[in-house]
Amino acid sequence: MASKIHAVWNFLSHYKYLIVVVVGVAVVGVIDDNSFLRRLQYDAQISNLKAEIEHYDAQNEENVRQLKELNGDPKAIEKIARERYFMKADDEDIFVFSEQ
Repeated sequence: MASKIHAVWNFLSHYKYLIVVVVGVAVVGVIDDNSFLRRLQYDAQISNLKAEIEHYDAQNEENVRQLKELNGDPKAIEKIARERYFMKADDEDIFVFSEQ
C-alpha cells in the first residue's frame, strides 16, 4: 500500500505543472461560469437578439410609415377598410375568392 502511495506521489510531483495546466484549462474552458463554451453561447444569443432587434426596427419603421399615411390621406383609410375588413360602399358588391 505504501509503495502505491509513493508511486502516485512521485507521479504527481513529477508532472505537477502539467496537471495544474490541464486542470486550469479545464476550469477556464469548460467548467467555470465564465468559460469559453459559455462565452460562445452568449455570443450566439447576442447575435440572435441583434437580428431580432433589426427585425422589430424594420417593422416599426413600416408601421410608422403606415400611420403617417393614414393620418394624412383619407383614401388610405378607405383602402385598408376595403382590403382587410371587406367593407364596401352601398352601391358595390364584394366577391371573395378562396383557393380551397
